[in-house]
Amino acid sequence: MTIPTVPTVTLNDGTSMPLVAFGSGTKHRGTDASKHIADAIKAGFRHIDCAQMYKNEESVGKGIVESGVPRVELYITTKLDRLPPGSTVRDALKVSLTRLRTDYVDMFLVHVPVVHDDLESVWRDMEACRLEGLTRSIGVSNFTPVFIERILAIATVPPAVNQIELHPYVLKASLPILEYSRKQTIVVSSWGGLSSIARFSGGPADPVLSRIATRHSAACGQAVTQAQVLQLWLRKKGIPYVTTTAKAERMAEYLWSLALPDITNEDEREINEAGSLLHRRFLCLWMDDVVDNPAAEAPRLD
Repeated sequence: MTIPTVPTVTLNDGTSMPLVAFGSGTKHRGTDASKHIADAIKAGFRHIDCAQMYKNEESVGKGIVESGVPRVELYITTKLDRLPPGSTVRDALKVSLTRLRTDYVDMFLVHVPVVHDDLESVWRDMEACRLEGLTRSIGVSNFTPVFIERILAIATVPPAVNQIELHPYVLKASLPILEYSRKQTIVVSSWGGLSSIARFSGGPADPVLSRIATRHSAACGQAVTQAQVLQLWLRKKGIPYVTTTAKAERMAEYLWSLALPDITNEDEREINEAGSLLHRRFLCLWMDDVVDNPAAEAPRLD
């Protein structure tokens, strides 16, 4: 069967980004991810999401080459880590490009705001990298409105994307970020979108997801999984997402969610409500304090 075409979302800089990305973090972090990256691209993924922090960009680059798919057909995202002493943003990106075996990335994100003492200078350097053509778009990750405001105060190019942990159990806490980002025409994308079943199973969203999956399966005439329902939930909200796996059958499952019909408005509401009954965040726990109290000083990740 033909793999569904991956839809795209239009960003505020006029470029387009695939709705779904295959990530090299989580279980692939610090490992040789080359086979999984090559397999994902061969399966039909065209957006590869990686980061300096994951310590595997070189193997990601190897996997991209081994996939045999031309670079022009791929969308590659990487993320800026804490800068070593004496290093610049440009230096760090050039190292990533060498590791990834490419002349440019499609998206370069500031990974975590609290590891940078001078966020404003970092953003100016991000803009310079874009102007030089080392990246086509720039954005942020794990940013709350208070940090985005600091960037916008000096920016000539606003962030195109804010990639955050987003699943039913952090939806309620993330509403201020979602509302703010939409007002600023910044696309919010999700990492950890399957966390409610992968990391926090047994919660109030489980029976809702199971019920929707069963009903969707009957309507579609094929098995629909809870993971696919979560991806349909994100798609319903217009939110691009990063997913990952080491299993070929899961890669196919996640891509085939793109061919499934949308969940209903009532389905979306039920998932929202079930998620609001429990708060569970996997990483960047400080984000809750900063969202609740924008004047709060976020802790460093030292």
